[in-house]
Amino acid sequence: MAVSRRILEHAPRVLAQGGKPTVADFATAAGVSRASFYRHFKSRDALLEALEVTPEPDARERILGAAVEMVGAQGLTALSMDELADRAAVSRATLYRIFPGKGALLTALIESYSPLEPVTEVLVRRHEEPPEVLMPELARTAYRTAGGQIGLMRALFFEVSRLSPETEEVAAQTITKVVGLLVMYLTSQMSAGTLRRMHPLLALQSFVGPILFHILTRPLAERVLQLDIEGEAAVTQLAEAWLEAMTVKEERRK
Repeated sequence: MAVSRRILEHAPRVLAQGGKPTVADFATAAGVSRASFYRHFKSRDALLEALEVTPEPDARERILGAAVEMVGAQGLTALSMDELADRAAVSRATLYRIFPGKGALLTALIESYSPLEPVTEVLVRRHEEPPEVLMPELARTAYRTAGGQIGLMRALFFEVSRLSPETEEVAAQTITKVVGLLVMYLTSQMSAGTLRRMHPLLALQSFVGPILFHILTRPLAERVLQLDIEGEAAVTQLAEAWLEAMTVKEERRK
C-alpha cells in the first residue's frame, strides 16, 4: 500500500516536467522498480486513472479548443503539453489521460477540425453520383469545414506532410480511408469511360492541390490581391476546371 501511495504522490511532479513520461519515469521518481510499479498499477494509463478518476465532462472539448488556437499559432512541434493543460484549465493528469501524447492530440484535431471526416461522409453517402455532381460538392464540403481554421489547416498540413515518427502513423490512420474511397471512385469512373485514364493518385492530387492551395492562401489573396469571389464559388470553379480537363467528351466515347 505504501508503494502505491508513494507512486501516486510523486506522479504529479513527473507530469509537471512535460513530455510523455513513461512507466520508468514514474517508477524512478517514486524510488521503486518497474516490476514494483506493475504490481500496483497495470499500466501507465491505470496510474493516470488513479490520479484523477473522473475528469471534467467538458475537459476534452476544452483541451481541443485550446489546442486549435495554439497549434494554429505555433504548430504542433512547438506546442507544450504543460502550456496546453494550463490554457485548457485541466490538470496534467487529465490531459495525459485523454491525449497520451501529441500523436493522439493530432489525431483528434484532424478528426474534429479537418475536412477528412465530412468529405468521407459525403463520399460514402453519394458515391453513385456522377463526377460533375460529386466532385464540386466535395470541394465545397472541404471549404466549409476548413475555411474558418486556416492557421490550424496550415499547421496540420505541415505536420502530416513532414511525416515525423510522431505523426506518420497518424497520417496513415486518418488519411488512408478517405484517399482509398476517392481512388476507388475515380478508378470506377475511369473504367466507365467518364473520366480520362491516368494514375488515380495523380488525378486525386490534381483535384486536391488547387483547392487546398486556395483554402490555405485565401486570406492573403483577399487582403493583398483583392480576391473578391466567395469561397464556395471559388472552389466550385476550381473543381469545374478539373472536370473540364478530366471528363471524357461524348464524341470520344463513341
